[in-house]
Order: sequence, then C-alpha cells, then structure tokens
Amino acid sequence: MIEKIANRLKIAAAAAVLLSVTPFTARGADVGAASVTDTEHVCSSCHGPAGKSINPTFPDLAGQQKDYISAQLTAFRDHTRADPHAHTYMWGMAAHLSDATISGLAAFYAAQPPAAGSAADTEDAAGGRAIFQAGVPAQNVPACMTCHGDKAQGVGPIPRLAGQHSSYLEGQLEAFASNARANEVMHVTSKNLTPQQIKQVAAYLAAQ
Repeated sequence: MIEKIANRLKIAAAAAVLLSVTPFTARGADVGAASVTDTEHVCSSCHGPAGKSINPTFPDLAGQQKDYISAQLTAFRDHTRADPHAHTYMWGMAAHLSDATISGLAAFYAAQPPAAGSAADTEDAAGGRAIFQAGVPAQNVPACMTCHGDKAQGVGPIPRLAGQHSSYLEGQLEAFASNARANEVMHVTSKNLTPQQIKQVAAYLAAQ
C-alpha cells in the first residue's frame, strides 16, 4: 500500500512538471524537439533514463517498437486503452501530448539500446520457452513467437517483450486474460494459460 501511494505521488508530481515545462499545443501541431526532450525527461521519472526502468511497475521502453509506443500513447491520450494501469498512471500523463510529441517520443525510445535480459529461474524459463516457441495446443494457446518474433523482438504495432520485467509481463497477461486490458487476440491467447504458465512465459521473456 505504501509503495502504491508513493508511486501515485510520483506520477502526480511528474504530471505537474510535465504540464509546467512542456510547450504543448493543439493535437497534431508541431511542438518541436524541445517538447520531446522535456517530455522524455518527465517520462524517465518512472520509466528510467533512456527508457530502462528499474521499477517493475513501469515497463522498459528502450528498444521498444516505435509503432507500438505511438499506438499506446495515442490510446492513453484518447482513453481507448482503459486497463487499471492505463487509467491510474498514463491517462493524465498523455492527456496533452500532441501527435508530433508522441511520434518523437516513440522514435526516441525505439532508437535506444534495449535493456539486457535478467537472470531467471531455469525451470520456469525452460517451461516458458516451450510455450513461447510452440504454444500449448491442448489448451488452444498459440505460440507467442508467431506474432512477437523468434527472439521476442516484436514488429511494428506488436511489442518487443524480450528483457521486460517479469512481474510486469505477468500483470499484463493476467489483464488480457480477464479482459481488464481489452485486446481480442491477446485475450484469446492468454485466457487459457494457468497462473504457473503465465509465470513461466514471463520468466523466459525477462531473461531474453
């Protein structure tokens, strides 16, 4: 509870800074490189310098697919992504982002070297690798690599998963499974995974 309150206070403080230092204009207007730089500085308070997060509540953005970042920031701004994390942390942060700033932020983070994979439980990672590469046919779970790439690098609007925080990945898979985060493809993919299988997939991806 204390950590959650601290995170929310951090977000509120960052939002105040964001609104005070960034020269936002109407959507679609070109606000220039300074806006992207100032906004990235605010983003780093949660997502870490150059998008390498040290807090698993917030995902790594470094090396993430540009189109995916752009789509998610737009969805946060427009409230079309409405899962609890989006509502709590990102709706306010993205509310005043112009199209130009979103595009600039996406390009900046996509160009950063991705975070290195973390150490993982060997047994969990081995189980996760099998699910990632072959799925679980008996449970109608397709192979993750079909969409996310053989190295979980993602492509276009499909996100990079390699090196992401395992607990963050677990939370997102659970949100997809329950439809708290609406995405039909991911709902169908994740709804039949057991909690243990979700943990395994997340462990494998975090180690990549």
